[in-house]
Amino acid sequence: MAAEITIRFYEELNDFLPAHKKKVPLVAVIKGNPAVKDVIESFNVPHTEIDLVLVNGTPKAFDYKIQHGDFISVFPVFELLNINRLKKPGKSLRITKFILDVHLGKLARYLRFLGFDTYYRNDLDDDEIIKRSVSERRIILTRDKGILKNGSVTHGYYVRNQKPRRQLQEIIDKFDLKEEIKPFSRCSCCNGRIKKVSKQSVISHLKPLTIKHFNEFYQCTECKNVYWEGSHFEKLSGWIQQFRNAEE
Repeated sequence: MAAEITIRFYEELNDFLPAHKKKVPLVAVIKGNPAVKDVIESFNVPHTEIDLVLVNGTPKAFDYKIQHGDFISVFPVFELLNINRLKKPGKSLRITKFILDVHLGKLARYLRFLGFDTYYRNDLDDDEIIKRSVSERRIILTRDKGILKNGSVTHGYYVRNQKPRRQLQEIIDKFDLKEEIKPFSRCSCCNGRIKKVSKQSVISHLKPLTIKHFNEFYQCTECKNVYWEGSHFEKLSGWIQQFRNAEE
């Protein structure tokens, strides 16, 4: 038996809709007895982008079964508005950690530069990304909408921009991360933590001119890469400050 429903998507969820369906109530005829999650994703909107579903003004979980005459309001993830008192489809994360798909390698490095726990390998398949996301409570960042529609995914975000620096600004703004930036606390190569070490302990890794001109050194606890505050450090510091100063 078919059911006629009305559905309305709000704010950035409209990014997934064609122009004629943006920001307006949409009438749809639904066959069978689907859950609201399936109806939402039939409009090409991944469930991981959603923080709140109201059916006839009442919060509902993703497994709610559609009924004839329902008016469904679908809201994106709220970063600055606390709606924890309402029953939401997903669960919030206390610590911001990411896992990125194979197409976002530069973004992964940039996030690590800013100190964010970012898992990335260029050989990860979708199943492994999803498995790690769930087991390690990481937010999936991807340009592939398909992976976000997988029912096992609990936290994920579709990256709109295509250029890495704009992607980074998008993620900082989307997840309200300005206050969490901790530059140079993670290795940009492997995501390991960086700690200060004595010059003598890493001297075998250094070139003669580096030994001559620098005295403070840092090392990744995982891959053992050595870092120091050379000219590259000054350039990166200025670059990072741009993201801290950017307007919302």
